[in-house]
Amino acid sequence: MSRWLGQPSIKGSSEASRMALLTLSTIGITFVWGVEQTYCTPYLLSLGLTKSKTSLVWIAGPLSGLIVQPIVGTVADRSTSKWGRRRPFILTGAVISALLLLVLGFTEEFVGFFVQDQKAAQHLTVSTAVFAIYAVDFSINAVMSAARSLVVDTLPIEKQQTGSAWGSRMSAIGHGFAFGAGAIDLPSTLGKSLGETQFKQLTVLAAFGLVATCAVTCWAVTERVLVSPPSRSNKEGGLHQVASHIWSTILYLPPRIRAICMAQFWAWIGWFPFLFYSTTWIGETYLRYDAPHAKQSADALGEVGRAGSQAFIVYSIITFFGSWFLPLIIKSPDDQSYTQRPPQSLQGVVSKFNAYKPDLLTAWIWAHATFAAAMLFAPFARSFKSAATLVCICGM
Repeated sequence: MSRWLGQPSIKGSSEASRMALLTLSTIGITFVWGVEQTYCTPYLLSLGLTKSKTSLVWIAGPLSGLIVQPIVGTVADRSTSKWGRRRPFILTGAVISALLLLVLGFTEEFVGFFVQDQKAAQHLTVSTAVFAIYAVDFSINAVMSAARSLVVDTLPIEKQQTGSAWGSRMSAIGHGFAFGAGAIDLPSTLGKSLGETQFKQLTVLAAFGLVATCAVTCWAVTERVLVSPPSRSNKEGGLHQVASHIWSTILYLPPRIRAICMAQFWAWIGWFPFLFYSTTWIGETYLRYDAPHAKQSADALGEVGRAGSQAFIVYSIITFFGSWFLPLIIKSPDDQSYTQRPPQSLQGVVSKFNAYKPDLLTAWIWAHATFAAAMLFAPFARSFKSAATLVCICGM
């Protein structure tokens, strides 16, 4: 049996403020993902990497999630730190991610400081940028895994669905900030103090935002401390136990959970290209059909990123309002556990409305079908508006 010390708690005078503080780190995490999704593909292309090789770089996303999240989750589950099981991973991962973001944004300056030969520096710049992207993905996945587990550890079971909804809202806000900042001409607005290009300034803002939001969440949340792990964990330590635990979990998943994981696997084959290439696709569509003269701009990377960010601002707004609206019109599993008693005058309307509410499975199927339909029309987009419209449909 595990032994624990203390009780989890969150600062704040109301449930909304406590939920906001608990999930605030999600804003910083999604800000980083938003900057990466918007600018890293055109950034790598601007360094001379081909599109086929760029696609190999983005293996970092699913690979880091596959490796880091299970390992961090398993190691954190057995942590006996006096600061709790999740907060040390959140804050340490945030600081490491922030430093790596700065390396990514200022790769040419970083490499130029050590290597004077221009030809050698060019090859090393590409290698360093690719390494930085992999390192950022691995470290930010550690933060994301610990932040999600913190919600589960801190909230009682009956509040965890609310916590998940707040996480979705904070995710939409973070993406909105990232795409909103990306749509602004930052060098003209903020000057050159944070860097002379759009991408450099965004990496600085993302690094600061990640550390700040994670620090606030770690300050606001008090975890219970694991004093003694289960006896089995004391006897069998090390990486071998972590790997064997993950492997046995995969092998013996319940059939329904296994089916959900398979559906998610195939769905993310479609979603990953969308997340990492859609802003580049929108930007290139804009340059090809709407503003071919912009190709001669001194900051063509910024032009592509700003065009993609404008579309994703609307995408984020749709996602944000969807996270509030969809739970109201989708039947929750909890609806069967109590009897609703609306006012007598509204009872008929409420009963008819509830009868037509789709369940989670139906909503999930329609969401995937909508995404698939939008992607089928992508090859026919011939303007910025048509490409942006398809992206916004995916936000639903």
